[in-house]
Amino acid sequence: MSGKVSILMAATLVLAGFSGTGSVNEDAKNGHFIPCPGSPNCVSTEARDDIHRIAPISYNMDFENARAKLIGVIRSMPRAKIVSEKNNSISAEFTSAIFRFVDDVEFFIDDNSKTIQFRSASRVGYSDMGVNRKRMEEIRKRFYLK
Repeated sequence: MSGKVSILMAATLVLAGFSGTGSVNEDAKNGHFIPCPGSPNCVSTEARDDIHRIAPISYNMDFENARAKLIGVIRSMPRAKIVSEKNNSISAEFTSAIFRFVDDVEFFIDDNSKTIQFRSASRVGYSDMGVNRKRMEEIRKRFYLK
């Protein structure tokens, strides 16, 4: 039995080394994201199915305050790194603590509807055990508490 466990651990460590490449979406600046794949390791405010769909973050302040607040929330999260900030779009990476898997998160601040649209997806693997959804709900919670 311990041989099977060793093989499983070794395979997991090898996969952890394949961080993949980011999926920075140039269309995020226009408020549209790459659709989530069929795998359950992605959530998006644009998804139509229940597995991937998540509600946007709403706000009732001016654009600059909402943007600054969102950036502050992202920077307060463990193992988060802002990759780019362009006017109303922000791209970030979140790295898992143990295996160093990277998830790509894109935000679009839509001041017309007073919402923050987003997409959060794992770079590798099939299931994320709900990590992307939990993270985005934590970001929503911190945004409202700040």
